[in-house]
Amino acid sequence: MVVKDIIDILEGEVICEGNLDAEIKTACGSDMMSDVLAFVKDQSVLLTGLVNPQVVRTAEMMDMACIVFVRGKMPDQGIIDLAEQRDITLIKTRYRMFTACGKLYEGGLSGGTAV
Repeated sequence: MVVKDIIDILEGEVICEGNLDAEIKTACGSDMMSDVLAFVKDQSVLLTGLVNPQVVRTAEMMDMACIVFVRGKMPDQGIIDLAEQRDITLIKTRYRMFTACGKLYEGGLSGGTAV
């Protein structure tokens, strides 16, 4: 799956365009960045309802190509600028976290291996 597929599946709106052809192998849904840091690095997409700069910094540390903000959350310009500098795609979707994760799973994206 690539970022473009995620946009289609989640009926998402691109806020900041990075590499839309980046391969995405797994997904992680969390509002706790400490949990994300414990997650396996594998070109993941991060789904979150948290809108602060720490989300982008965490995604960068974990080599994630894409962040999806659920529940229609919109990050401020500072977060968008940070993502642009780091070539991370930002997407927002109207779906809640559970639904968005389920749609991606149904579309063929896994959650990775158990810890």
